[in-house]
Amino acid sequence: MDPRILIAIVALPLLAAIVAGLLGRRIGRAGAHSVTILAVAISFGLSCYILWQNLNGAEFNGAVYSWGISDGLRMEVGFLVDRLTALMMVVVTFVSLCVHVYTIGYMADDPGYQRFFSYISLFTFSMLMLVMSNNFLQLFFGWEAVGVVSYLLIGFWYTRPSAIFANLKAFVVNRVGDFGFILGIAAIVYFTNSLDYATVFGQGPQIAGQSLEVFEGRAWSAMAVICICLFIGAMGKSAQVPLHVWLPDSMEGPTPISALIHAATMVTAGIFMVARMSPLFEYSEVALSFVLIIGATTAFFMGLLGIVSNDIKRVIAYSTLSQLGYMTVALGASAYGAGIFHLMTHAFFKALLFLAAGSVIIAMHHEQDMRKMGGLFKYMKITAVTCWIGALALIGTPFFSGFYSKDSIIEATHLAAEAGRTGAVYAYWSVLLGVFVTALYTFRMLFMTFHGKERFEIAHPAHHDEGSGGAQSSAAETGHEPDTHAHHGNGKPHETPWVVTAPLVALAIPSALIGIFTVDSVLFGGFFGGSIFVSETNDVLAELGREWHGPAAAVLHAFTQPVLYLAAAGVCTAWLFYLRNPHWPGLAAQKAHWLYQLLVNKYYFDWFNENVLAPLARGLGMGLWKGGDELLIDGVMVNGSARSIGWFAGVVRHVQSGYLYHYAFAMIIGLSALLAWLLLRA
Repeated sequence: MDPRILIAIVALPLLAAIVAGLLGRRIGRAGAHSVTILAVAISFGLSCYILWQNLNGAEFNGAVYSWGISDGLRMEVGFLVDRLTALMMVVVTFVSLCVHVYTIGYMADDPGYQRFFSYISLFTFSMLMLVMSNNFLQLFFGWEAVGVVSYLLIGFWYTRPSAIFANLKAFVVNRVGDFGFILGIAAIVYFTNSLDYATVFGQGPQIAGQSLEVFEGRAWSAMAVICICLFIGAMGKSAQVPLHVWLPDSMEGPTPISALIHAATMVTAGIFMVARMSPLFEYSEVALSFVLIIGATTAFFMGLLGIVSNDIKRVIAYSTLSQLGYMTVALGASAYGAGIFHLMTHAFFKALLFLAAGSVIIAMHHEQDMRKMGGLFKYMKITAVTCWIGALALIGTPFFSGFYSKDSIIEATHLAAEAGRTGAVYAYWSVLLGVFVTALYTFRMLFMTFHGKERFEIAHPAHHDEGSGGAQSSAAETGHEPDTHAHHGNGKPHETPWVVTAPLVALAIPSALIGIFTVDSVLFGGFFGGSIFVSETNDVLAELGREWHGPAAAVLHAFTQPVLYLAAAGVCTAWLFYLRNPHWPGLAAQKAHWLYQLLVNKYYFDWFNENVLAPLARGLGMGLWKGGDELLIDGVMVNGSARSIGWFAGVVRHVQSGYLYHYAFAMIIGLSALLAWLLLRA
């Protein structure tokens, strides 16, 4: 495998980002989108070639640049390209390519057009560096880089206060997770004196036999501490409870970002990282149970929030939280392959749903409230049909991609529960009931948006002056995304341009078909090989594989399991409440007012953070500032030492009187003292 190709895959998006960002005014809008799309398209093509080479037995693991060596610790830029990496490379570049094309239409009238293309190309580079790394230093670089670019993109419309609040919130919450992540890396270096994956993984059994005193007098398993710290980093990036609060607010960014970062790539970085670290996690049952419980809580309880949200993008955001929980449950059940398989299928259908929501927002003149939509199917057939495909994949409809990946997670969790893993029974019931919840909020969104009575009234939009930042100003004033495609004529919504609908079609195809064509090899055909390690006692996928008889037989088997019927019940409930009897949701909210308020207030996580944690943090900071910095450091140590020296100098200066008899007297006293000392010693 030629390392020059690997360098080209990551370097091209970086070079395109630099060109679009620094030379955007010179090359213009067409130049910015052309150079970035071409770069990502070439990276996608080369990634497919690398995957083909990988399937034929070629792998690469080596350094391409040595940054430094300190006390035997090598800090390098290197690539590890195995089956897991190659699959992620193709998914990242394909989704990124679709989003780049889609952005031409979506951001057409935005004054920050070139800047936006520079950011998303830079994000693609950062994500590729993360998934292709062969050492913890480069992993951390990619980890932080995607966080920084995410911060820039969430706050892309910087004139909108809510966007600035959202990107600061995302940045701060991710710093909490990243603190745990870097502690985990530090512990790895402490025990192995290496940053290289292969070296660290090879010492897994030795680390598992050692202990670590986190608190004096109490020894903890070193591997459990390392894995839990690493997973705390994943909780931040992959938005797991309680570090999930940033992701719904990140919908303040443009819709293409919701698809690229918050559905398909960045939020799956934590899932990928834990799967990559399987040679460590498999040696700690405590860490696996911790992962399992956190994932199960996220999968079920975050899905419930999608039922009460009326913002079309936020519904999909809560769906993303829930599905990330499913992936995390798979990791905790040692079904790493199922988690990555769901990561892949989810990347396609969730990106599709976000981009379809963006198409609706365009047609509705930046309206995102589903209560003001309805009946859009006859106006936007391509968007509606592709959105239906994404929805059917999401709820696990037989033969669609999500069916194979989600069902395998549920079955694997059931086997883990039977094997007695702590937390697995709770996880199984959470993901099982989550099937009903997923179907309910998904089809609630479909019915409220595309079907039923038309509830929209669209006036002719005002034209904005691009030169004065009109799109951004409008966004700040209205609280919605800028008007990128205004309505004309009779004011009725209409289908969006081909640059918007073509990526929808491109994503709809794998959303429908990728599962049935890849489930045999990816889940039960040994696709991942040695890139994922699972101990024999934990290999639930191998046990599932013994009962696997092909994609068609899996559909027949589904009719004997509760999953299919729970999904059907969710669809029927959504039909009854939001099409047949649209007044029922209001009545239900009145009857279960306490539950409705609990869900509307998002379990009061935001309230607790803003009214308890934030004041405590500000109070601590104020105390350290006033008491520590001003009083102790400045008042005592800096100014105090200066005052002490001044006082001492004021006392001592009286010795320098200028009178000869004073000096003679001092000499006599000094000589007497010296003679007395000599006599005492004698």
